[in-house]
Amino acid sequence: MGRPLTGYARPALWRLTGAASVAAITWTTRLVGLVAVLSVVLPAGRRGIRGQVAEWLELPQDATTAAAAVVLVTGVLLILLASGLRRRKRRAWQLALAASLLLALSHLGLRHVFGAGMVSVALAAALLLNRRYFIALPDPVTGKWRAARVFLQLVLAGLVINFGLLSFAPRSFLEPLDWRGRLADAALSLFGVSGPAVFHVMWLDDLTTSVGVVFGLGAVLIAAYFLLRSAEPAPHPTEAEKARLRELLEQHGGRDSLGYFALRDDKFAVFSKTGKAAVTYRVIAGAAVASADPLGDSEAWPGAIEEFLEVCRRHGWVPAAMGCSELGATVWARYHLDVLEIGDEAIVDASAFTLDGRAMRGVRQAVSRTKRAGYEVRVRRTEDLSPGELAELEALAANWRGSATERGFSMALGRMGDPGSVLVTAEQAGRTRGVLQFVPWGPDGLSLDVMRRDRAADNGVNELMISELLLGARDHGVRYVSLNFAAFRKLLEEGRRIGAGPVARISAKVLGLVSHWIQIESLYRFNAKFQPNWVPRFLVFPGVRELPRVGVAVFEAEGLGGRSRWLMRMLQR
Repeated sequence: MGRPLTGYARPALWRLTGAASVAAITWTTRLVGLVAVLSVVLPAGRRGIRGQVAEWLELPQDATTAAAAVVLVTGVLLILLASGLRRRKRRAWQLALAASLLLALSHLGLRHVFGAGMVSVALAAALLLNRRYFIALPDPVTGKWRAARVFLQLVLAGLVINFGLLSFAPRSFLEPLDWRGRLADAALSLFGVSGPAVFHVMWLDDLTTSVGVVFGLGAVLIAAYFLLRSAEPAPHPTEAEKARLRELLEQHGGRDSLGYFALRDDKFAVFSKTGKAAVTYRVIAGAAVASADPLGDSEAWPGAIEEFLEVCRRHGWVPAAMGCSELGATVWARYHLDVLEIGDEAIVDASAFTLDGRAMRGVRQAVSRTKRAGYEVRVRRTEDLSPGELAELEALAANWRGSATERGFSMALGRMGDPGSVLVTAEQAGRTRGVLQFVPWGPDGLSLDVMRRDRAADNGVNELMISELLLGARDHGVRYVSLNFAAFRKLLEEGRRIGAGPVARISAKVLGLVSHWIQIESLYRFNAKFQPNWVPRFLVFPGVRELPRVGVAVFEAEGLGGRSRWLMRMLQR
C-alpha cells in the first residue's frame, strides 16, 4: 500500500473521461423520447397527424397513422435506451443511433418534422461525435432468445384474436371477407393500418384496431425490455479458481472474519496480475457487488481492485463493495469511491468470555432455563459427522428457514458441511431443536454462518448454543468468534440515549419501524448480550447518484428484497 495515489486512481480517472458528454447525451435521449411520445399522445399532436410534409409527399392517411405508431414506439425505446447509454453500453449506442434516425424519418409523415424531427437528427449527430465513449461490452446474455420468443408470442396472440373477431362477427357487422383478407386485415392492424375489411359498425373497427395496436406495441416494447435489461450472468467458478481462493485464505485468511464467505458458489472472482490478491463479486441489476475485503496480501489489494474496476468498465457495471473493514474501505476510497458506514460486526474474545457478572445476567438466565428444560449442546467439527447426520442437519436447517429464499451474501456461505466448519446442535430428548454453523476464520477464529432453530423450541436455545461454543472454544483451538452483523448500530444507540438530538431520535424510530420487516434492532440486541467488540463495516459505491442501484443490488444479494420478485417471475415466463 506504499504505491503513489496516482497509480491507484488511474482507472477511476479514466472512467471520468467524457462523463459530461455521456450525461448530456443520456438526458437528451430521454428528452427526445419523451417529446416523441407526447407528439403522438397529446391531442395537439393527434390533430396534426397529417402535416404539410405528408401532403407534399402525397402519403395516404394509413401511412401517416403508421408513422405515428412508429414514432410512439421509437420514443419509448429511446427512453429505455437512456439507461444503457448512461452505462456507456456499445449496443445501446448503436440502437439509439438507429432509433434517432428512424424517428427523424417517421416525422416526415407528421407535422413535427421541423420540431422533434430536427431534434432527433441533432441527437444522432451527438451520438456519432461521441461514439468513442460508448465502449462497454454487452452484458453476458442468459436466454438470448427470450426477447424474440416474447415478441412472436404477442404478435401471434394479437393476430389470432383479430382473426377470430373478423371470422365470427355477424355479416351485419362487416362485408364478407375470405380467410386471406381476414388474415391481412389482422396483420395490418398490428401496425395501426387499415386493411381490406369494410365495417358496418364502428365499434368493431375500433376494437380490432385497438387490439392490433396494443399487441403490436406491446410486442416491441416488452421484447425491447428483455433485450436491453441488465443481464445477470450466472457465476460458474472453476475448480482452479476455487483452489486459488482457498490458497489465499490459507495464507491470509486470519485477517478478515468474512474472508471464507468469498467461497460462495454464486460469486465471480478476479485476481491481481501477481495472483497474490482477489476480489469476489456478484452482478445484480447492473451493479457488480464485491463482498468484504479482497482476499490475499493487503499489499496486493490495489492490483486486484484495479482488475475488478477494469472488468466493471468493460461491461458498464457499477462497482460496489459490501461489508468492507476500515482498512479495505480506505484502499477502495483511493479510487474516488464513496464510503458509508453501515453497521458493526460483533466479535467475541472467547478466551475472556464468561457467564458471570451482572452484564451477562440475561444470557445466564436463558442458559439455565433451557438446560432445565432438558436441552443439551454438542459442538463438533464437520469431519466428525457422518454423511447421514450432515444431510439431516441440512434438511432441518432448510425447513426452519424463515424465508422462501436463502438470506445472506457477505456473511453467509449458502451451504453446509465445508471442511473445517464447526456445527453446534441443541438436542432435547434425542431430537435436534437448533443448529449453528461456523466457518473457519484463519487458524484460531470462527465466523457465524447459519443460525436456525425449531419454531416450537424454547426461547433461549440460540443463547445456549452460542454460550456453550464460547465456553468450550479453547478446547477446539478457537479464540475469536464473529457473530451476527448489526446494521446501523450506532444510529440505534445514539437515538436511544438521553438527550439525543431530533435527527438521532427520528433515525432510531425509523430503524425501529423497519425492524418489523427486516431484523435490525433485534439482531443488535441479541449480539449485545454477549458483550462483543464492535468492528465497523462499510459500503463502498461510486457516488450518491448510483446509490439507489447499489442499494437494490445489495438488498437483493442479501435476500432482503430489492426488485419485486413477483414482477421478475412474471416477466421471465
